[in-house]
Amino acid sequence: MNTSTTRVTKLLVVDDDTRIRDLLRRYLTQEGFEVSTAEGSVAMDQVLQNEAIDLIVLDLMMPGEDGLSICRRLRNSSNNTPIIMLTAKGEDVDRIVGLEVGADDYLTKPFNPRELLARVQAVLRRRVLPNIAASPLSVTQSVAKFGGFVFDMASRRLTKNGQDTPLTTGEFAMLKTLVSHPRIPLTREKIAQLSKGREFEPFDRSLDVQISRLRKLIEIDPAKPRHLQTVWGVGYVFVPDSDSTN
Repeated sequence: MNTSTTRVTKLLVVDDDTRIRDLLRRYLTQEGFEVSTAEGSVAMDQVLQNEAIDLIVLDLMMPGEDGLSICRRLRNSSNNTPIIMLTAKGEDVDRIVGLEVGADDYLTKPFNPRELLARVQAVLRRRVLPNIAASPLSVTQSVAKFGGFVFDMASRRLTKNGQDTPLTTGEFAMLKTLVSHPRIPLTREKIAQLSKGREFEPFDRSLDVQISRLRKLIEIDPAKPRHLQTVWGVGYVFVPDSDSTN
């Protein structure tokens, strides 16, 4: 139950299908969220100007400005509000492109509203800065420095030369997971569990796409990563500067 000092989590559902908007508004409201809806980008922009939104549920295929373009525009304007992309298409390329432009997760239509609720809760949990279980990184080491970057996990900031490098919620959670386990190879299953709060799904490319996005942000040469290295047959490992090789 909410108290006077606790703000209700606000969600924004953007979908041109009236039935889906109404269904999700009713269902998510029953689950304790405050839900606004928009039928397209113009209405969405108005809501974002007037309300503090905690997460956006965004349909991919819409007339006018589609979900991919909306997501790209928001990220390019440094709006890092978590986004869960909805798509009626089943092909991996649509999901991958959505993640590449900055979506935090995706769900394919038709879907069970309970599955969307689980995804929403998982993405929101990443924003609460939970302690990573069994993390070798001590509390006093919550600031990591590598490749000229300063990664402050307590304040959720990644900076280089004093300039902020924006991270989506998913990118932050994944980078924190890896940085908190320096030199320890982590399987995809472990990374998904720690960063996404759910089990790794076979053939799910979202984890690898986010690693690729992070490499483009922090590596001098993303094709030859120094810090976020692939461990073939296992997963990924974070390599601090002192361990990096030229």
